[in-house]
This record gives sequence, C-alpha cells and structure tokens, in this order.
Amino acid sequence: MRNLKLLHAREHGPVQALGSPQCFCLHADQGTLLIGSEYGILELDPAIRGVTNDISLTVDGFLPEDGSGHIVGIEDLPDQESVCVATAAGDVILCNLSTKQLECVGSVDSGLTTMSWSPDQELVLLVTGQQTLIMMTKDFEPITEKEIHQDDFGEGKFITVGWGKKETQFHGSEGKQAAHRKQMEVPPASSSDDGRPRVTWRGDGQFVAVSAICPQTGARKVRVWSRELVLQSTSEPISGLEQALAWKPSGSLIASTQEKPNKHDVVFFEKNGLLHGEFTLPFQKGKAKVNELLWNLDSTILAVWLEDVKKEKNSETNTYVQLWTVGNYHWYLKQSLHFGSAEKSQLVSLLWDPEIPYRLHALCRGWHALCYDWHWSTDCSTGEESHLVANVAVIDGDKVLVTAFQHSVVPPPMCTFQLQLQQAVNQVAFHTDPTKSADLAVLDASNRISIYRVGDSIVKDPTVTLGGSGFKASVETPHLEKTYRYFEVCCGEGKQVNPLAFRLFTWLQDDTFLAVSQGQLATHSIIHHLTGGPEAEGGCLHLCLSMPVDGDVISLCCNPKTRAIALQLADGQILKYLWEAPTPALEPWRSSTGSAVRFPSPCVQTALAMIGGEEAILGLTDRCRFFINDVEVASNVTSFARYDEFLLVTTHSHTCQCVSLRDTSLKVLQAGFSSSSTPETLRKVERGSRIVTVVPQDTKLILQMPRGNLETVHHRALVLAQIRKWLDRLMFKEAFECMRKLRINLNLLYDHNPKVFLENVETFIKQIDSVNYINLFFTELKEEDFTKTMYPSPVSSNVQLQQCPSQKKVDLICDAMRAAMENINPQKYCLSILTSHVKKSTPELEIALQKVHELRAAEGVTAEAALKYLLFLVDVNELYDHSLGTYDFDLVVMVAEKSQKDPKEYLPFLNTLRKMETNYQHYTIDKYLKRYKKALCHLSKCGTEHFSEFLNLVKDQNLYNEALKLYPPDTPEHKAVGSAFGEHLNQKHLYEQAGLIFARCGAFERALDAFLSSGSWQQALCMASRLGYMVDQLAGLARNLAGKLVEQRKHAEAAILLEQYAQDYEEAVLLLLEGSIWEEALRLIHKYSRLDILETNFKPAILEAQRNYLMFLDSQKTTFTRHRKRLLVVRELNEQARQGLLDDETPNCLEADLISETSSIVTASDMSGKYSHSNSRISARSSKNRRKAERKRHSLKEGSPLEDLALLEALGENIRATENMKGEVHSLLKGLVLFGYDEPARELQEALEEALQLIERSLPEIWTTDLQQNPANPVGACSLMVTLPYLLFSCLSDAELLIPPKLNKNIQWKLNLLQ
Repeated sequence: MRNLKLLHAREHGPVQALGSPQCFCLHADQGTLLIGSEYGILELDPAIRGVTNDISLTVDGFLPEDGSGHIVGIEDLPDQESVCVATAAGDVILCNLSTKQLECVGSVDSGLTTMSWSPDQELVLLVTGQQTLIMMTKDFEPITEKEIHQDDFGEGKFITVGWGKKETQFHGSEGKQAAHRKQMEVPPASSSDDGRPRVTWRGDGQFVAVSAICPQTGARKVRVWSRELVLQSTSEPISGLEQALAWKPSGSLIASTQEKPNKHDVVFFEKNGLLHGEFTLPFQKGKAKVNELLWNLDSTILAVWLEDVKKEKNSETNTYVQLWTVGNYHWYLKQSLHFGSAEKSQLVSLLWDPEIPYRLHALCRGWHALCYDWHWSTDCSTGEESHLVANVAVIDGDKVLVTAFQHSVVPPPMCTFQLQLQQAVNQVAFHTDPTKSADLAVLDASNRISIYRVGDSIVKDPTVTLGGSGFKASVETPHLEKTYRYFEVCCGEGKQVNPLAFRLFTWLQDDTFLAVSQGQLATHSIIHHLTGGPEAEGGCLHLCLSMPVDGDVISLCCNPKTRAIALQLADGQILKYLWEAPTPALEPWRSSTGSAVRFPSPCVQTALAMIGGEEAILGLTDRCRFFINDVEVASNVTSFARYDEFLLVTTHSHTCQCVSLRDTSLKVLQAGFSSSSTPETLRKVERGSRIVTVVPQDTKLILQMPRGNLETVHHRALVLAQIRKWLDRLMFKEAFECMRKLRINLNLLYDHNPKVFLENVETFIKQIDSVNYINLFFTELKEEDFTKTMYPSPVSSNVQLQQCPSQKKVDLICDAMRAAMENINPQKYCLSILTSHVKKSTPELEIALQKVHELRAAEGVTAEAALKYLLFLVDVNELYDHSLGTYDFDLVVMVAEKSQKDPKEYLPFLNTLRKMETNYQHYTIDKYLKRYKKALCHLSKCGTEHFSEFLNLVKDQNLYNEALKLYPPDTPEHKAVGSAFGEHLNQKHLYEQAGLIFARCGAFERALDAFLSSGSWQQALCMASRLGYMVDQLAGLARNLAGKLVEQRKHAEAAILLEQYAQDYEEAVLLLLEGSIWEEALRLIHKYSRLDILETNFKPAILEAQRNYLMFLDSQKTTFTRHRKRLLVVRELNEQARQGLLDDETPNCLEADLISETSSIVTASDMSGKYSHSNSRISARSSKNRRKAERKRHSLKEGSPLEDLALLEALGENIRATENMKGEVHSLLKGLVLFGYDEPARELQEALEEALQLIERSLPEIWTTDLQQNPANPVGACSLMVTLPYLLFSCLSDAELLIPPKLNKNIQWKLNLLQ
C-alpha cells in the first residue's frame, strides 16, 4: 500500500567535454561522478556543476584519437585510491586521480567486452572477445580462465533417480501426445540484442552469473559460476531470452527479460537455472527493447531501462526507466521516467547508489547527470470526524488502485475501485481540505494532472471501474472532472531532460497546487504555485508564483485543520511557509520556547500535529529515529500515523503504541515512549508491521505486513476514545455494538457518565431495541467502577457522581432500566424485566417468578418461554426453592418440570403440603427452605396444639427475640418463651440479662438466683422483697452478698449490706477499715456511739496504712530512678550503633560485639533470628501462647530488642500508680491529723510530694520533644532497624507508649497545716 515518493531530484550539467559519455561510476569518497568517454575520464563534481578532473586516455594510446574507442567498464577502487578502466581494445588501466598517473595492469589481445568487479572488490571478472572468462584478484593476478560456453550443466546438475520414464508420466491436459512430442528448437536471439555478454554478481560475491549467446543455437543462456570459476548450473533453454541480467542482492533470484509471442516479460531464475516467476512489461511485443535491469541495494526496487525499437533508421527513439516493486506476489510499476527522444536526453548509463538504497543515478548523452532520491510513502486521504474517508491510493503503472477502508478491508492488489490513466502514474495527491479529502489529483509520466472528484455525476466515468481481481463493493466513486497540462521544464532544444523536474506535488485548494523543483544551484529549491483556470480539459496550469528557498527541500507537509505548511530542508532545518499571506513568505519554524526547530537528522516522513495546544512537527528518519520538533523521543519507530488526538507508532519490538497528544507535553511523550506503557496504549503486532491508515470515526487500524498482506487491528486506545465520543453524543447503539464486537466490558456504558446514563435510560433502550442486547448488558453489570480500574481515562475529567450514592450501582441501573422498559413496552421487554430482577445484588427471584406466573393470562411472551429463559440465569434447584416459597403449587410444578428432579419425589411432597392447613402448610414450606423466621410466624398462628413444636423451633434456631414479639406479654405462651430465653442466657453466663427476663416473666425465684450469680445485689434484694423474705432470710442473703462483694474489693457496698440488712454495724466498720474508707468508718462509729473502736481498731489501722504507703513510695522511687538511668544508657548506645551503620561499619566487628554484649543493640540478622522468626512461629500457635508472646514482647531484660520501649512502658506504669495515690493519701492524712498524728502525716505528705516532683523533673528527659513529634520513628531499636517491616509495625502499634502520662495538678491532696 506504499508508493515511491521523490525526495530529491538533482540535475548536474551539461558540461563542456569532448565526445559523448559512455559509462560512469561513483567516486564515493569525494561525492563525484567518474564518467568515461571516447577520449578519457572526466570527474564531475555536482556541488559546483563542473569538471574537477580530466584525464585523457588517448595520449598514451589506450584510446584512438579519432574517437572510435570504447570503454567497456569503469570502477572506483577506494582501497587503491585509483579508478580501473577497461577498454574494448583489451587494456585494463589503473588511473590515479590525484597524480593522473596511468598504469596498464593487463592487456588482452582479443579485446574485452565486459569488466565486472565483485561486490567486495576482491575479484574482477573479464570477458574477452574470444568468449572466455578471466578471473583475477584485486591485484590483477590471474586465478583461472574458462570458456563461457560449456557443454556440461555444472556441479548443480539434477539427479535422476529412475522413477519411470517420460512416456509413462502424467502430462496433464496436454495428453499422451506430449510424451512423444519433440522439444522445439530455441530460436536465436532477436536482432535488437547487442550480442555482448552480461555479468552480474550475487550480493555476497560468492557466485557470478554470465549471460551469453550460444554459438551453436544463437540463443542466450545464463550460466552460474563460483568465485573460482567452477560452473554451477546452466539455465534451461528459453525462447526469446534477452540481454538484460541482474542478480538480486539478497541472493534469491536472477532477473532477465524474455520476449514471448504476445508479450514482453521480466523473468526470474533460481541459482539452479530454473525459472521462478515473471511479470509483464506494459509494452506490446516488438515495441520496446530492454537495455538493462538493475536491483537497488536492499533488493526492494527493480529498475528497468528500456527504449523504443527503431522502425526506421533515422527515426527518434524514446528512452524510459521504470521502477518496479513487489507486494503480496504482485509486481507494481511505481515510477516511470520518460526521457524523451532528444539526443541529449538519451540515457547512456544507469546506476543504483552502492550505499544509499533508494538513490538512483542516471547519465544522459548530453553530459547531463541526474540523481533521484526516493522513499516509501503511503498516500492516504486526510478526512476526519464528520467526513468518513479513509482512502489509500496505490500506483500501479497506468492505474491508481484506491481502497476505501471505511467500507471494506481488501488485500492488495485487490482494491475498492481503480482509476485508468492514459500514461503511467508518478504522483498521487489527495485534497488537503478535510471536507473534500476523497478528491484525488493524479500526475502521470506525460506531465498531465487528472482531477478526480467525488460528487453527483450523471454520466458514468469509463476510466473508473469498481473492484479489482473480481472484487466489487458498493461505494461512491469519483469521476474525472478535468485534465491539466503540467508546467514543463525544457532543455535548450525545447525537449525535456529531467523527466521528474517537479516533486512533492500537493493539492492545496480547488485549483491551487504546490510543487518543488531544483533551483539554479544544486542546494537551492523553488516552490511553485500552480493554478488551473476554468478552461476545459487540456488546459495548462499557470505558474502564478515561484518562491526561492535557500536550501534543498526534501519534504513538505500540511496540517488539514490549521492549513499550516512545513518544509524540511536537507540539513534538517524546518521552515514555515506562509502561503495564505498576501505575499507568501518563509520563516523558521519555532517551538514554544521561541527557538528554531531543526531535526538532528533529515527525515523521510513528516507530519504536523497539535501537542498540548502547540503545533509541532513530527519526523521519522530512514534509521527509525523519531523526532517531535528537535527532540528525539524514540529510536526504534518503523512507521507512524497521526489521527485526531492520537499518535500511533509501530516499533522494532513488534508493538504498536498509541499515545494521546491532548493535554500533554514533549517531556511526557518522551518519557512515555521510553517507559513501559499501559495495556491500553501498547499492543503486540506481527513482526514487521507498518501503519497504513486509521479509519476516521471508527476503531480500525490498518497494518501491512512485510509480505504485503493487510491486517486490521482495533487498538484499545482508539476503541475507548471512539466509545467515549459516542457516549458523549448519546450514540448508545454504535457504542454498544462496538463494545460487544471488540469485547469491551459493557459497564463502561454507565461508568463513563452515570448521571447522563440515568437521565437517558429510555434513549438507551430505544436505540439498542433488542431484548438480547439489553439482557447481555444486565449480565455484565458489576459494582466495580471500570473507569478507575480497567479503562482509566487518559485525560483528567470531572466524572459526575451517581444520583444515589447510598444505593448500589447494579441495583440503581436495574431499577432505572426496569422502570423505563415497563413504561415503553412491558410485553416486548418482558425477559429483560425478569433479568433486571435477577441481576440485583439481592436477587428478587420471588418477584420474577410472580411475573412469570402472571404471564399465563397475558399475551406476548408465554410463561413457558419466560420460565425457560429464567432457568438460564438461575440454578434450577435454587429457582425451585424460591418458587416453593411463593406457596403457588402450579408455579412449583412448572419449575420442577424443567429441573432434573424425579416426579416421584416432589409430587408426593407437594400433595402432602396441599392437604395441610394453610398456616401449617406455609410453616412446613418455610422450614423446608430454612426460612425459620417466616416459619415461626406462620406456626404461631396454628393454635396452642402446635406450641410445643413452636417452642422447640425457637430453642433450636435461637429465635427468642422474634418469638417474644409474636405473643402478648400476659399470655402463658409469652411467659414460657421468656423462661426458655432466660435459661438460654444462663447457659451463656449472661446472668444479669437472664435475671431481667425471669423477672419480667414473673419467675422471681429463678431471677434471684440469676442476680446472685451476676453479683447484682440491688436486683437480688428486690427479688427477695417480691418473694416476701423474712428479716432473718434477708440478713442471711445480705451476708452472702457481702462476702461476694468483699472478694471483688467492694468494701463500701458490702458494709451497706451488713449495716442495713444484717444489722451488724461492727462487722461493717471492720470492712470499711479493711478497704481504707476512713471517713465512712468514722461515721458509723459515731452513729452507733462505739468510740472504743477508735482505740482498738481505727488508730492502729491508719498507722499501719501510713507505714505501708511509705514503703510503697520508697519502692516506686527506687524503681523509677533505676529505669530512667537505664533508658538513658540504652539511648546512647543506640545512637552510637546507628552512627556506626551510617558510616558503613561492619556490624560484626569487635566494637559491635562489645556493644551487643553490654546493651540492647543487635544487628538486623540477630534481630530477625531472635525475635521476628520466633514470633512468626508463635503466630501459628494457640491464642494463649500469642498473648504470652505479646507480654514478652516488651522485655526489661538488658539487651532485649525492644528494651527501650519496655522501659518506657514500665516508667509510665510507675508514674500512673504514684499519681493515683493522691486521693487515698489525702483521706489518710485527714485521719492522721484528726487524731494528732502530725509527724507521721507530715512524713507521708513529704514522701509523696518528693516522688511527684521527681517524676515532673524527669518527664522531659524521658519523653523528649523529638520522640513525641516523630512517633513513627522512635528511639532505640526502632530507629536503628526502621527498615525491617516487623519492627516498623511494632513501633506504630506502640505509639501510645511514646506519649508521656498526664499529671493532674488540679487535685488538692495536700494539707496546708502540715507544711
């Protein structure tokens, strides 16, 4: 699907020289041409268009002075800094160009007809006038000499294994007579054959093919020789074989030409001499003669040099050069150069550049040298958005094959329609206006422009035919509107010399064209504005403006939207052509920074695109380097295409990448190409794939494989972008069909814009208009938001939230669509309505079954069909259970018949149910379906005879709360359920709740036992009162309760029971003294006037308490001081170890060992072995062991991993215990002072105040500011081992240890009278 686009067309000459040129070669080091003539050698420099060296071969007698000499070969030898020339007289001459010294290195008496050097220039083959081959080294030492004409076939002779004879073999349609037919003699070569041998080397120089006329038959034969001149094979006898010969550099085929009875073919030989393929030249038999065939460097282009056969002696002959390429096994004529019939424009020699694959050199008889640079280009239309055009034009001789990809994808050489021209086509240009992009301008070899337009044409155009190779498609075809003559460039005699003077043909407006030609200097160019007037066919384009360019223009690209034109010069410089200005002008193309843009390397393909609001130029070199402005974003790009907001590229890694150009920048693009892309932007493609075109308003990306066949892919980025456009335009049908075909999750229909979807649900249903499609949409619904997971938007967009965020997505869609379908046509969308019930997060199967049941009396979809469909969505057993839950036995039977159930099983069960009372029947069904709450409700209505069954169900299924609601509170059933509930709570050790239930049901005795078990002494006394306990019973109950309260250290409550219910105030006072409740004890002593107790019990008790408090405070201060000092030591050692790790010290050095023995610092490996691994083993054990391990986690043992945290924990507990003593000490101080114990009281107060002051002073030192500000990276091992995940987790979980305890200074505990 590619054409050859002309990048350069340089013309050098004419120069003043003697004689006429005969052959030439390239002097690569200097970039000059070495031309051989009848008198000598000229070196032509294209840069100055002049001769830099003129070496005469007549002075030394190598060529005759009368001009009758002939040079048969010329070769530049860079290694020897010389040029080798062979003359027809037999001399082989080495000429040093710098010294002009001539050396005859050999001479053949019989003369020479050909000299051919191997591609590596290690060997040279000479063909003598006696039809012999002489192989020599590069130093001209003979290797061997052989006769051209050999009777033997060669070393590759075919072996006959003797399987039958020719007479017994199958001969196809020719019949048995073919076995006896004698082989026809091959006629001699045609009169137009020059009779000279032709020599061609294989690309690797291992073999050489020689074509020569056989003396016996007069016909040509091709023989293949090795480097040592050992004959390998001889071609089969071929009638009409001609002189041209060219071995494909890749080594597979040898090309020649053959004149057949009714056509002229280019034929191909294999190395074994057998024919292998052919194609026909577009000339009638006897009209043209092929002089030479030439393959380019990479074997992709075959150049055919032809000339007309002379009918009369003095008649003028035209010369042609045709460039052929092959794709998908079809040969295309891509370029046809008509050099005319003038003598000066006659071709003398043709040569492909040995280094640049697509550069062709031509030498004309009038000392004109031409140089053409081609490259591959895809000519496709530029229509976008509303103008659905995706036409690609392929040049094939005098036809243009156009494929309309928006209608169909057909493999080349087939096409949608073809345009038949009168001459071979060289250039094709689509209209750059997007609204007219289907219009086509065709430039042929006779310099005529044919304008084809798409529109209303009454008369069918005979030059336009649908289809190709039997393929036809119904598509609107263009018609030939007019034909223009091109502006011609003429030589001195009025005849054209350069057949491709104009290049980069561009159709700007309806009658305005742009073209580029060479300027006065080889490095200058001219831009021509060509306009076509209203003349009829045959009118001439007018040259209205010529704009000189100081540089060689090699590419021209136009942006169809902005109408901007960018030119690229040979040095990479980019110019902006202001063609719409009153006076067209050129200015440098500047980037957003204001700097002039210049490609680092010249690009063979360019395009303009908007990137983040800035217009930039894209370029791709022949070395696969891809530039955006002057920034190289990738170095492995094989092709690219710009479509809408996307840039698509294929790479050498066999991928196709699609990136969005909207809201991006060059840096982001460069990073995107270099990094691994998301699945949405990157996909694998077949090896060697290249982009042909992208179909607008579709998702098709057309790729062409190396062989030539096409492949259509739907790139995920293009698909999603197009779907989003359709959804924004409420084109739900197009979006749905695309998503269904390309397996895009249908959730995107809703997730793209939930609010818009819900507002247009009816529009969605009416556009889809298919029950199956709507059901498919329902079945794919998920709660997941696919715009955040599977299909994230490439650009930031404000996605609107759902209208009911509290409702689940699937439920919301099902409800909205069901309402819309019921409003539009409930009969038509019956199955979809059923699906909406089933697909809810909690399937509404009962409602769906009820709707199926209602269909038995409705028209449209039958209940049978609806039920059958429902069984596709729901398991039949589950549906059977739900149908049973509707208590509709007819529906149950309908569902059961569709299942695999045995009627002998379910029919007796259903018959049994039919015989039951209604409530008991419903109870039985609900119990069978394990719907116990419903079953309980139905069973409660069945009467008292079923109450025992009711109570058993309550106990089995733990439905006490539900059962209590079903009976009034005063009924015996309610009380029975309550008693059972209380027993159930007792079994669960919820004694207080059990007591409440028993009390509510009137079971006061059991309530009393429950309250006694729970320790609720107030409720227990209430129940005793309800039971009518006597005074002695109450006293015993009170003593029992008091004992339990004392065990719980609730001395005050126990004292109340003993005093008020047991009437034992003495025991109550003793309990208060035991609990240190001094003031309440004093109150009872004075109430009952028992002052003797003060001496016997009260005073000794407060003095004992004072001594105990002093001992406790002393112990607390000692422990606090020891822990505080140890914490400081641990922190210091941790800091030293951390500094050692930061300095990359080895953790197992002597100092580290010393630290490990004397501190809590361990290495990471030690930590892992001693703690982390053991903890992982503990995690698999019982919960008891896990709690034990949790307690051990903060160990105060010196050297433990988290010793610093353990110390913080211990210090915090010490501080809180000391802080909590304030209230108790305050009450004790009042008792001591009351009875005159001032000194003990003062001693206690001073001890507590000293402890509190010590704590207050130490708090900033223990809980430092850094520790409180950065709790995630605490002290000690956590700061050292913060990289270990477990330790980091431990530090975060123990964050409360890093907060210092609060000291409440508002508590007034001290007595001023003691100060």
